[in-house]
Amino acid sequence: MGEVINQWIFVYMKKGQTHLKELVKLFLKLGLTAFGGPAAHIAMMQQEVVGKRGWMTHEHFLDLIGATNLIPGPNSTEMAIHIGHERGGFRGLLLAGICFISPAVVLTLLLAWLYRKYGHLPGLQSFLYGIKPAIIVIILAAVYPLARKAAKTRWLVITGLVSLILCFAGMNEIYVIFGSGLLFLVFSMGWNKTRPSRNHLWPAMLQVSGRVILSATNIQLFWTFLKIGSILYGSGYVLFAFLDSELVQKGILTRQELIDAIAVGQFTPGPVFSAVTFIGYQINGLGGALCSTVAVFIPSFVFVWLLNPLIPKMRKSAIFGNFLDAVNIASIAAIFYVCFEMGKSSITGWRTAVIALAAGLVMLAAKKVSSAWVIAGSSILGFLLIQIKI
Repeated sequence: MGEVINQWIFVYMKKGQTHLKELVKLFLKLGLTAFGGPAAHIAMMQQEVVGKRGWMTHEHFLDLIGATNLIPGPNSTEMAIHIGHERGGFRGLLLAGICFISPAVVLTLLLAWLYRKYGHLPGLQSFLYGIKPAIIVIILAAVYPLARKAAKTRWLVITGLVSLILCFAGMNEIYVIFGSGLLFLVFSMGWNKTRPSRNHLWPAMLQVSGRVILSATNIQLFWTFLKIGSILYGSGYVLFAFLDSELVQKGILTRQELIDAIAVGQFTPGPVFSAVTFIGYQINGLGGALCSTVAVFIPSFVFVWLLNPLIPKMRKSAIFGNFLDAVNIASIAAIFYVCFEMGKSSITGWRTAVIALAAGLVMLAAKKVSSAWVIAGSSILGFLLIQIKI
């Protein structure tokens, strides 16, 4: 009997290690190839995790997207952390998040050093020209099956359409998503006579403790970015609005440095929040970069760790299940709106239209092709098309 138990433990540990290795390989790859912002990153994760590997269903992936919209922080990073937790527990949570973030941080550090040394950024725009239109195709290809799964009922379809209209009308996406969920929650409580559980569903803030020896500047950077990571909803562009008030208007960072940080966030892979690495380096070198980076991402790990176990319980509840359904369909509507806005700024001529069409044909013809190859091919095609002078 003892030998059987030992064998089971050995197999379980081996299986767990296999899952962790899979997470490391996947999220290092995504961290190196995931261009285009949170919507594109999530689309690539859906393709890899649901489409190619079958680690979870479309429905559960949708629930995780909805959950990331309920908490502050960078959505794509939190999705990576959620997937890591689902696949490998607490160790998976840490490894998936760190592996997704690290490539962008290392590349951003290199660019920050070059910027500080030479006073400008390397000219990489010609290689990035073809990426943006291809990203839109990748997002739409991934979102379409999710949208079909999210549109479970006529009322959810109506909710999705109304959410899309509100996004086009200029309402903040966070208000649209929360509002949709809360409306369904209220109606569900009216339809269902059972009272909801009084369990606390909102994560508590983590009290950061421990003595760390840092310079005064690094301490200020740490607390500034910890605060931003703890309260910031929305895209990376909202991050830069916060940074303008927290750093530029206080004379800690110049506006040109902030603009250049935005550029770095756009043309490096991985989370846009890695731009804080660039900012921290400009303010106080390597120590400032590390303090800023760690601080802005810590809340995401904590929030996901606290929220992830509650998602299956919410899904099993009739009332909170309806809340998740509404949040999911509103999130899909917000992603379609983001695609439209990206398309207006990315598909601006015959070259970008050709790239988008080529990417779409590849995605249709070879449905299991990795989006990383589509991005690489689009980048090369964009570079070649720029050389054609018409």
